[in-house]
Amino acid sequence: MFDRLKNVFARKGPGESPQEATESTSSQLSEWAGTQGFGLSIKPGGKGFGLDGQVQDRPWRLECGKPSRDFIRGEELRVRAELGVREDAAILVMNRPLKDALEKRAYALYTDSLQTTVDPRLPEEMRWLAMYEEVGWESAPPEFWNWYSVLAENKDDAVALIDDDLARELLGWPLANPQVPVILMMLRGKAYLRMEGSQHDMATMDHALRVFQLFCNRALQTLQPGPAD
Repeated sequence: MFDRLKNVFARKGPGESPQEATESTSSQLSEWAGTQGFGLSIKPGGKGFGLDGQVQDRPWRLECGKPSRDFIRGEELRVRAELGVREDAAILVMNRPLKDALEKRAYALYTDSLQTTVDPRLPEEMRWLAMYEEVGWESAPPEFWNWYSVLAENKDDAVALIDDDLARELLGWPLANPQVPVILMMLRGKAYLRMEGSQHDMATMDHALRVFQLFCNRALQTLQPGPAD
């Protein structure tokens, strides 16, 4: 799906100025997005872009640009979808090095005798670590648990949502590096993906969208509201 987009970022005409290269890229991105049925918006100066698409008729929005979390360096890739699944289902998948770093940060905060109030700039992911229990199950690949932590309000929801296919995709990043921050979340009927990425790393963006769409499809299969919801 992203072959044409890879070509867009891979080439620059001889003698092109940075502004000309940006304008050329924007034009070709627009053409590519149109062929895929995606809506495209490019930020001023070519500093990131957004894509709009659908999974099973539910809208998703992908953005790549300035990070909104201080634990992400460089650019941030984030995707959000309104799925309309059960709002009580709360599942968080986080790469283990990020979880360990946030837990150490929280511990330092709570044990600091000079700290009297919670810093509003702290990422909300730290609150989720306190709210939800870490869960695990034997059927998932052992290497998955070396790389990721799963937290959930209800373990059965997590087991149903994270099947073997999704676990393998989460282990299959083009540049496999467990240190790169990755968060996949289901909360209040919405799906989210947030990770460290780059608009020029099309292989990772391609894989991130594949992971997110698989995550959404699984949620739509397993987390549908009941008759009384």
